[in-house]
Amino acid sequence: MDAPKDQQTGLRFGPRGLRRWTRDHPDGYMNMIGALIGLATAIGAILFDLGLHHAEHLTNGWQIWLQAKAGGVGAKGLVVLPLVPMLGALVCGLLVYFFARDAAGHGVPQVLYAIVRKGGEIRAKVGFVKVLASIATVGSGGSAGAEGPIIQIGSVTGSVIARGLGVARESVGILVGCGAAAGISAIFNAPIAGVFFAIEILLRDFSLKTFTPIVISSVFATALTQVVLQQNEAIFLFELPTYVFAASELPSFIVLGMLCAVGSWATTVVLERGEDMFERIQVHPIIKPVIGAAMLGALGIGGMLLFRSFQHGTLIPHEDPVPAFFGNGYDTIIRLLDPDAYTADDISLLAAGLLVALVAAKILATTFTLGSGGSGGVFAPSLFVGAAIGGAYGVVLDELSLIPETGSPASYALVGMAALIAGTTFAPMTAILLLFEITREPKVLAPIMLAAIVSTALTRKLMPDSIYTARLRRAGVRIGTARDLSVLRHVHVSSVTPTPLPREPVYASDPLSKLITLHAYHNVPDFPVVDAEGRYIGMVTGADMRTALIDREAIPLLLVAELMRDDLPVVRADETLDEVIEKFADNDVSSLCLVDAFGGSKPIALITRAKVMARYNAALDEE
Repeated sequence: MDAPKDQQTGLRFGPRGLRRWTRDHPDGYMNMIGALIGLATAIGAILFDLGLHHAEHLTNGWQIWLQAKAGGVGAKGLVVLPLVPMLGALVCGLLVYFFARDAAGHGVPQVLYAIVRKGGEIRAKVGFVKVLASIATVGSGGSAGAEGPIIQIGSVTGSVIARGLGVARESVGILVGCGAAAGISAIFNAPIAGVFFAIEILLRDFSLKTFTPIVISSVFATALTQVVLQQNEAIFLFELPTYVFAASELPSFIVLGMLCAVGSWATTVVLERGEDMFERIQVHPIIKPVIGAAMLGALGIGGMLLFRSFQHGTLIPHEDPVPAFFGNGYDTIIRLLDPDAYTADDISLLAAGLLVALVAAKILATTFTLGSGGSGGVFAPSLFVGAAIGGAYGVVLDELSLIPETGSPASYALVGMAALIAGTTFAPMTAILLLFEITREPKVLAPIMLAAIVSTALTRKLMPDSIYTARLRRAGVRIGTARDLSVLRHVHVSSVTPTPLPREPVYASDPLSKLITLHAYHNVPDFPVVDAEGRYIGMVTGADMRTALIDREAIPLLLVAELMRDDLPVVRADETLDEVIEKFADNDVSSLCLVDAFGGSKPIALITRAKVMARYNAALDEE
């Protein structure tokens, strides 16, 4: 019996009618999936947050108990400080090594790699392992944030749902971005910042086709988070007072942007050097996070002894069982954003100096945690470093009476957070909108925009890559401009005009003279070489043949096999232009062999560099 039919639309509701609707309304279908991804990501983010809070509560109790057993609050008690982070690191190392190697690190580079190189494909188990490994790392005191794991949870959710519903390969990346946007939205109650995070950092595609489902996903994630939490708040909520900014402070915010650019450079470069250092350590991969946690613990002991030696005149609490730079650091950030924290009579340049020391400690702590293979995000450490730099700078200005009476050093901590995020990610719009949505105060926009732009511009002068793309560049993965990526990812090789091959195949055992004859009668730049069954085994390039013609007397003695290159990749019709251009970039040849797209290796035609670039330019004109 036929499915019931809607009298107005004529659409039959049933599997066949649904398939027809999705085919005829692809944009609407993508929007529906985006909403589904937003809801699923919000649920995953809330569950992750609950698990993380329970882990932090449990491990803080362990720290208090262990220190009491070891000798109380003095130096003797601190000896056991590294034990809990080392235990968490061991659990993380075991999970990552045995179940999902991609779950190590801060997550976003892996998502970027999946979008750029794997068509957005991310295995489901990466998300599960990332959740557990990050809870073990951050919950035990590792210096990392929850944002990276939640972004990866959302990205995995988007990838799995997209592939499960049979979404076209070129659209999977968009739905991965939907999940990432939903994650940011759920964390900070910041749907606009979530959208721009996905578009500015992950996809670099501002087209309407990309923008719409990401907006829908972000809004649905925010709405569900608010419903579940039963109030208008995010998973991580800052209770911020109203700040008052004066126009006379704008030059000071420019200087703060410069300082945060240096902080962004230091955060990125130190983490990069730390990753390289731990890669060179010749121990089992499971042990590396434990070594990093031991180094974190040693740093923690030194930090606790330093800060406990100053009972007054500091913004850093000294009664906590763990250092301020352990964990995600949100308690310290909230304290630095509180204007009342700066009103004590004994707050002086000493407080600024200790905040600078805290910046260095947080950068090292994050490097020990994530560089060694721990699991977590860099977003929270970046917020922490930015708040500490801004707070220290604000204290100095206050001591020099350069802050108006209506102002506060806390405002510089707030602006520093935006400037540091902008500098480390090269995404000023995301940073500006995130801090605006957190504060919900229009007056903060001017200083935040100014400092974020200054920080981004100067950081780009100091280093070529953001904290997310530096690791990819070291691995040989190039990230293009926004418009380039948008075009290249959506145009397939099948739309490039191919160069036909001669009907007569070329074998490795053929004399080179035969190939030279074919070259004379056919307008073909290069010649694929096949085996006895017609499968591609290599290529003889026109450049190599021209080199051979220099010594004409040797030509009768040479075989095709002696000039054949077997190191050149092939091209398949279902690949996109970004993949093909990457192959041309890695191989200095004028053409590559197009083979059967369905797993075979029979040469079909040649794809030349010139025609690929012509198709790319045509696609730009179509945009």
